[in-house]
Amino acid sequence: MAITTYGRRIYTRINRPDRELVERFRGIPSSNLNDMMNRMFNMYGDLRCYTKGANMVGTAITVHAPEGDNTLLQYAMDVAQPGDVIVVDAGGCMSRALCGEIMFNYSASKGIAGFVLDGCIRDADALDDLGFPVYAKGVTPQGPWKLGSGEMNVPIACCGQVVFPGDIIVGDPDGIVVIRPEMAEEVLEAVAAKFASETRTLENYAKGIYPDREKHAALYRQTVLDNGCLVYDEVWK
Repeated sequence: MAITTYGRRIYTRINRPDRELVERFRGIPSSNLNDMMNRMFNMYGDLRCYTKGANMVGTAITVHAPEGDNTLLQYAMDVAQPGDVIVVDAGGCMSRALCGEIMFNYSASKGIAGFVLDGCIRDADALDDLGFPVYAKGVTPQGPWKLGSGEMNVPIACCGQVVFPGDIIVGDPDGIVVIRPEMAEEVLEAVAAKFASETRTLENYAKGIYPDREKHAALYRQTVLDNGCLVYDEVWK
């Protein structure tokens, strides 16, 4: 019986957006970005950041791997260029680690921007000093399979998001947001005003200035009333 090429396709080249465009996302909170994309482009919350204070911005190299197999992740580390983020659909496997300290250091030495793994890692404590951004679903000491099949630089599904090769990946301690290059300018324009507004608000709070308290109270009282709640300005009995 013939075996198809599906599940065994590796593309070593991708269309990368301009690096200057990608870097314009650095320092913008993932929460602001996702809000301005109608809260639909963040990865699931069970994806955890294992690198303290991670600030990751890069271009997606995608890997679709069999559960618990890291052969294509190993190969992707050599294909990736500085500033790339390797994003792996590993089927959410929680029983085997896809990578550990050796692979973290190897990738950091190449200038790879980070890992996003729909699976597990090991040697998590090695990230404390290395500072290499790694996002994963869990930790286990069990090592990976080395079967070798899988796909690279094709569209994948990772933690609730479709990721295309060349997508812009933004990560911080809150999580990961995926941005299509063709959406980038529109998103940057939309998020600029929100980020500036929130920065001003926090600066006022730091000075003990709270100009929006009455507006906030009126807005949310009216919101709960509009939703059919009954508000009693009295003690419960």
